[in-house]
Amino acid sequence: MPETVARLRYHRASPSKVRQVLKLIVGQDANDAREILRFSERGASAPVMRLLESAIANAGHNDHIDEEELFVLRAFADEGPTLKRGRPRARGRYGRIKKRTSHITIVVARYEDDELERRRQREAASAGPARVSRRRRVAASRGRAQADEPEPEPEHEHDDHDHDAEEALVEDEVVTDEADVEEVEDSEPDVKAEAEAAAVDDESSEIEGDK
Repeated sequence: MPETVARLRYHRASPSKVRQVLKLIVGQDANDAREILRFSERGASAPVMRLLESAIANAGHNDHIDEEELFVLRAFADEGPTLKRGRPRARGRYGRIKKRTSHITIVVARYEDDELERRRQREAASAGPARVSRRRRVAASRGRAQADEPEPEPEHEHDDHDHDAEEALVEDEVVTDEADVEEVEDSEPDVKAEAEAAAVDDESSEIEGDK
């Protein structure tokens, strides 16, 4: 069984916190381990995710193994050097602060041929009916879409219509409308003149009545 290793050294986190994340992915295949780390809320999930991607890339580049055939064989965190820090406390005391580091190691390996064959058969059995039903649903939806589409209008033959006569008829209608508009405009001054004359007559009658 070929194995591929990826290591992250001097990671600024305590080994106990990193081990809680590593326990989640041991024994999982590469894709499941990715999904687990992607939705994990632990702070160590991000560096472990990058280290897992590095291990998968090493297996593909160095050993020419497809990532679909990989699983996490081992994952562990060793304690690294501890940085000594501190801060002053009350009454002249000194408070010690220990900043721990860890060395993380992830080992991925290829499934055995028998296990790969069983996994493929299991995936085919579980995905077969779903694929068939999906194919049927797609075909049924396409049939409904084609039935709902409106029928295209039949193209008329140009020989059966006299387009010149139709254009001439439209032009005559436009000319008639323009003549009607001109008549309305010409009648507007006559109406205004009659109104002004009636107003003058009313004023003159009122003046004579006052006399």
